[in-house]
Amino acid sequence: MNSLESTLYNVSHLFLMPVLLLILLALGYAFITLGAFLWEALQRRLGRHRPVLLAWQARYGGTSDDLQLCILKRLEWLRIVSRTAPMLGLVATMIPMGPALLALTRSDAQGVGENMVVAFSSVILALVAASLTFVILTVRRRWLLQELRQFEQQGAC
Repeated sequence: MNSLESTLYNVSHLFLMPVLLLILLALGYAFITLGAFLWEALQRRLGRHRPVLLAWQARYGGTSDDLQLCILKRLEWLRIVSRTAPMLGLVATMIPMGPALLALTRSDAQGVGENMVVAFSSVILALVAASLTFVILTVRRRWLLQELRQFEQQGAC
């Protein structure tokens, strides 16, 4: 490898640990959010759920536009995680592929295996995080839009 290729390889390898940590954070966030989501779903099923938007509006006032901003803010991290986790998984897959291919040229099966485990484990966990947050985002968006519609209908009366 020439010096430019070596520099690119070394710089890209610096990103592996931060990307893996971000994937673990995304997965942790997804599971914490899943717990809150399941609790909210249970509360809704039992008829004990207090509409978040109506409570926000009662506390701070505002119009339907303000409530739409509240919805966007409330869903922001779910959207970010569901969109970025697959990209992080791809990055975490591609970085170990270089060393795995180099190990393959040296007939180092153990080196190939170790790098491929990191690559595939990270992409699997990132996709799990993205899938969970996407489902929660989709359902929670519907719930919040239903609450917004309820607010708008109350204002029309």
